Amino acid sequence: MMDSPSALAPEYVRGIAPYQGGRPISEIAREFGFQESEIVKLASNENPLGMSPKAREAMMVAAADLGRYPDGNGFDLKAAISKRFSVPDSWITLGNGSNDILELVAHAFLQPERESVYSQHSFAVYALATQATGAKAVVVPATAGLGHDLSAMRRAVNARTGVVWVANPNNPTGTFIAAKEIEAFIADIPHHVLVVLDEAYTEYLAEEDRYNAFEWVAKYPNLLVSRSFSKAYGLAGLRIGFGISQPAITDLLNRIRQPFNVNSLAQAAACAALFDQDFLAQSQRVNREGMVQLERAMTALGLSFIPSWGNFLLVKMGSAPDAGMQVFKALLAKGVITRPVANYELPQWLRISIGTSAENERFIAAMEQVMPALRSGLNAAAGRS
Repeated sequence: MMDSPSALAPEYVRGIAPYQGGRPISEIAREFGFQESEIVKLASNENPLGMSPKAREAMMVAAADLGRYPDGNGFDLKAAISKRFSVPDSWITLGNGSNDILELVAHAFLQPERESVYSQHSFAVYALATQATGAKAVVVPATAGLGHDLSAMRRAVNARTGVVWVANPNNPTGTFIAAKEIEAFIADIPHHVLVVLDEAYTEYLAEEDRYNAFEWVAKYPNLLVSRSFSKAYGLAGLRIGFGISQPAITDLLNRIRQPFNVNSLAQAAACAALFDQDFLAQSQRVNREGMVQLERAMTALGLSFIPSWGNFLLVKMGSAPDAGMQVFKALLAKGVITRPVANYELPQWLRISIGTSAENERFIAAMEQVMPALRSGLNAAAGRS
């Protein structure tokens, strides 16, 4: 009997564990009997303010003509990105979220005999994109502070390396690498290796930490910088991101990019969001204040956390092997959704997105209720392990 198509798929594809996103509000409301308005979701690093009013207005105008295909070349959006960041439009690749850019990179530069280098505890899509191409994943142990060990990553690069992935700030740890260290790392990477600098959270950096990686693209032909509109710009539901690289790289990505991969609503909203500086500043302020709010509360509860440069906080919930999942489940019963990160080899931790002040207070109140009861059980379980 002939094998089924699924049985004939490559082993490296059949072995992929699908990406699991944060649990949606509607699902938790049904499971625990809440109204959806009662649920606080701090699981997916979304902007708690939603989208820019200017972006919403632009999207509604674009919605009047959805019977036509979107601009497959993204002329207006590329022009807006070019103007906003002073980069040539020939450097720009548009993606269905920045995830799409990462997938395009993997398909263009990885194959079964190549290697892909990334840090332990870095964004899950690097591993998924690597495995989907059959390339070998070279996972470099993180530092004691759960950040990228750039020296060890450089030592892992060899003649078979196709791509090195660096997230700054990193998800889910929130760790940050200073500009001087990153550029020195890029300069030391062999020219045959593509360096992907994933800056999905860069808009949340404080002024003193900011740098312009787009300027590096002119100096390093093997660099691609990826950006997202899903975080500070508040367009997560529209799925839009972009990559900046020299034309030789951009040309390859456009050869495999799906036609019309960015829809009309997303393009229109992104054009407007780029220039709504008031909304971006408000988003940054809410994030700064919320970060302080959560850090103080976690400290008061006696919980340790990793200092974060993103819009989320990684908190250690106890010493029991499954401490993170136990607290996650207890918070769900209180109507608060957070993100367990056992899939990142961090089973004792939870990642909490920064919400509005009121949403943060709901989370803090829930933690104050569940932690005393759980702590004795978690510690006892740790003692038995």
